[in-house]
Amino acid sequence: MAVVRVEKDWGGRRLVLETGRLAKQANGAVLVSYGDTVVLATAVASRAPREGIDFFPLTIDYEERLYAVGRIPGGYIKREGRSSEKGILSARLTDRALRPLFPKGFHNDVQVIITVMSVEHDCPVEIAGMIGASAALHISDIPFDGPVSGAVVGFLNGEYVLNPTLDEDDQSRMHLAVASKQDAVVMIEAGAHRVTEQEVLQAIRFGFEQNQIVIGLQEELREKAGREKGDFPIVPPSTEIRAAVEEVLAGRLEGAMRNADKLQREADTAVLESEVTAAMAERFPERGLEVQDALKAARKAVMRRLILREGVRADGRKLDEIRPISVEVSVLPRTHGSGLFTRGQTQVMTTCTLGAISDMQRLDDIGSDESKRYIHHYNFPPFSTGETRPLRAPSRRSIGHGALAERSLLPMIPPEEQFPYTIRLVSEVLESNGSTSMASVCGSTLSLMDAGVPIEAPVAGVAMGLVKEGDEVAVLTDIQGLEDELGDMDFKVAGTADGINAIQMDIKIAGLDWAILERALEQARKGRLFILGKMLEVIKEPRTEMSPHAPRITVLHINPDKIREVIGPGGKMINKIIDETKIGQKKVEIDIHDDGTIYIAAVNADMAQQAINRIQAIVKEPEVGEVYHGRVTRLMNFGAFVEILPGKEGLVHISQLALDRVGKVEDVVQVGDELDVKVVEIDHMGRLNLSHKALLTR
Repeated sequence: MAVVRVEKDWGGRRLVLETGRLAKQANGAVLVSYGDTVVLATAVASRAPREGIDFFPLTIDYEERLYAVGRIPGGYIKREGRSSEKGILSARLTDRALRPLFPKGFHNDVQVIITVMSVEHDCPVEIAGMIGASAALHISDIPFDGPVSGAVVGFLNGEYVLNPTLDEDDQSRMHLAVASKQDAVVMIEAGAHRVTEQEVLQAIRFGFEQNQIVIGLQEELREKAGREKGDFPIVPPSTEIRAAVEEVLAGRLEGAMRNADKLQREADTAVLESEVTAAMAERFPERGLEVQDALKAARKAVMRRLILREGVRADGRKLDEIRPISVEVSVLPRTHGSGLFTRGQTQVMTTCTLGAISDMQRLDDIGSDESKRYIHHYNFPPFSTGETRPLRAPSRRSIGHGALAERSLLPMIPPEEQFPYTIRLVSEVLESNGSTSMASVCGSTLSLMDAGVPIEAPVAGVAMGLVKEGDEVAVLTDIQGLEDELGDMDFKVAGTADGINAIQMDIKIAGLDWAILERALEQARKGRLFILGKMLEVIKEPRTEMSPHAPRITVLHINPDKIREVIGPGGKMINKIIDETKIGQKKVEIDIHDDGTIYIAAVNADMAQQAINRIQAIVKEPEVGEVYHGRVTRLMNFGAFVEILPGKEGLVHISQLALDRVGKVEDVVQVGDELDVKVVEIDHMGRLNLSHKALLTR
């Protein structure tokens, strides 16, 4: 196979797509170089459909290799293990862009593996991976309605920037990833700092236009090296079975589905579906999956007909109506902050825990950040949907939802200089019927304000849906699970009263036009403001007093040259301070930074003050004329050495021990005695000469 390369300048760097040199046994393989970022994307399809399934088994694997940034993995094993959170989020980003573009009824396993081989942090790795995945599928024989391209859009000094550098990204008010085909947007994900809907829309347009360059490059690669699309089996829906199912249902499904209560609706539809399944088992033996597909199609048709023809949803709401909302704070007595947010049959409790700076998360991935002090975790237990399943490690979905909630609140978190805490939020999904991630955003705002974290502004989120049949379009506010499953879009928008902080859009159709995007953003703004109003009725602003169970952190600034003295040899001094100031099992936490900044965290104020006093005593420089209460540490023939400050001692000459003449030092003091002394001299070598005699009177 000949090596084929196509390349173009894009966003100020050279983008190169190459095939025919690496991984030649894959259905498609493309090496993407963007600046010094290099990723290998491969696409492989199984030779036959997977038996016994009614879904498309697509897997996107994003493999980070630490050699890409010149590092050896930490830990004992010294090799990469499970994917990092960044790797999982990058895989999801690509998955959501590609998944809608495969034909319905295609059941062959398809695996796309993106291997990160070299990283230049100014060239976005996840975008190179998405482009490579699309190109590998596009030149392969696998059926795929692409190509697609992705781009990152920044917003800096009022201008949009394509694939901003790290420095530009730090200053940007927006980090928006947009994936698109030649004629439509297919995926959006963004973090921002209170940008307007129009600014977001213009950023999407800018990214869409820039994507056309890369789409053209992929088309050129296919012309030169593409394989003819294969004759893979596509399982079409059976019109015969669908007609038979509709005959048995006899219009009864709509009545069962018109119910605001999720569990009762599912129970009623389950009764009908059991009847249909039993009837079809005789007529169409061994075609159970097609019967289930026909039942899903029937549910989908009823839901969409109600929305498009009657303007009402299964639970009776109007298209822009939000479910009843309940808000509570301070639900848990011993946590530092807690918020319970309920919207219809979706309920999330978020807790806030405040810790010392040393509690921040250390990162071991290919990213440029080494740590983070604001962390959000999301848990989705099976009881939240009335189901049973084994509890395992967090799924990709849970990690993605946690990251979305984290991204929504991050711009509002006060800087370390203003609020020197590590902040961890945990959202526990207690009930789920649509948009738990946005409920997590609302619960997070409540718990942060309840904990007394001085956030810049409260944040709320809402999920938008879409039903589109030809020219008929309905945009739904606050979608429930049924509308997510059977609708065409899940468009989550979170922000403050002034603007948007985060967006995540997934679609199930080939793409969205600009009119729908603009309409969804405006409808989301109104929904977000309504939800914010309900939250602010309960808690208007962050509490001025933190929980008595939260640590209080004091910040000291010392001369960096004194850090060694505070730590002591082998940490002896700092460990001594911690041990001497503890009360029971409670200890202070002391974090020392290279610039001389010291963070002292303690739940008890007395513990903190004692630690502060000891540190200040260590770094304090004695001055002539000052009086100290010291302890005798050594006796010599010519005098006694007295420790006046931790690690600092001076000499009391035998002539300065008493008013009268002293024959032997031991006649006046012993080792361990406490003695008041005055600094009478600091010589040119920094040695202290002390006097006890100067404090005595006859």
